[in-house]
Amino acid sequence: MSIRFRALRFGYLAAASVLCITLGACQMRGGPGDITGSIGTRQTQPRTEAQWRSEEADWAKRYEANQKDRNAAFFYARALRALDKNAQALAILEGAVIIHTEDQELLGAYGRSLADNGRLKQADDVLSRAHQPEKPDWRILSAQGTVADQLGEHDRAQQLYAAALRLVPNEPTVMSNLGLSLALSKRLPDAERVLREAAATPGSDARVRQNLVLVLGLQGRFQDAEQLARQDMSPAEASATVAYLRRSVSQPNSWDMLRGGKPKPAARAAAPEKASLPAG
Repeated sequence: MSIRFRALRFGYLAAASVLCITLGACQMRGGPGDITGSIGTRQTQPRTEAQWRSEEADWAKRYEANQKDRNAAFFYARALRALDKNAQALAILEGAVIIHTEDQELLGAYGRSLADNGRLKQADDVLSRAHQPEKPDWRILSAQGTVADQLGEHDRAQQLYAAALRLVPNEPTVMSNLGLSLALSKRLPDAERVLREAAATPGSDARVRQNLVLVLGLQGRFQDAEQLARQDMSPAEASATVAYLRRSVSQPNSWDMLRGGKPKPAARAAAPEKASLPAG
């Protein structure tokens, strides 16, 4: 229910992983479909942190030259979001939607940025206004779903993902969001099924597999989780990740942490360090 450039190590049971939102790919930040609902296409978006930084610099120059330039605002904010510069992205989009009042794509990006900054109720309202039933946009529907999940409205979120998937069947970002939403609903076998389908879909990447690792761990299937984690991590990293996941799942408040609660001090101390890696 995101592109971050930090490899997920399930620091306190993946509150960051599941709720990058986002939920996040874990809901992907700035990625195709944004598993958190960014607007853009897979063919044109950067893939590495260096590429996003280059994108940021290029669009910053154009935006500074003309802050009324719609594309400059949109793509500059998109790069800032991908680099976790959320407050700056929101300020740019707030100004852009005042100028370009009828631009639904900008409004959708603004709604997603509000969610990035924790303004969930406002994000929900803005995304609802961005959605046009006569001209539905699967990215906006998916973004609405991630916000609904953060608000604890998992049934509504799953309905929104289903609507998005009717528009783009087998879109891995939406399927990953749906799988995480099902996990938050404690429907773990269903979550695993959906995430396995997402991971097998062309266009999926390591972030979808990370979500599947999480769901396998929540079911106590740590050997399977470690085997899958090794597709994207070194054996030592995979072992450390799953060891931490095992400890976290054994705690009585593990589901609270999954929903975004704060870990106990011991859990925080046990979290492995995050290592900088380019998004896959």
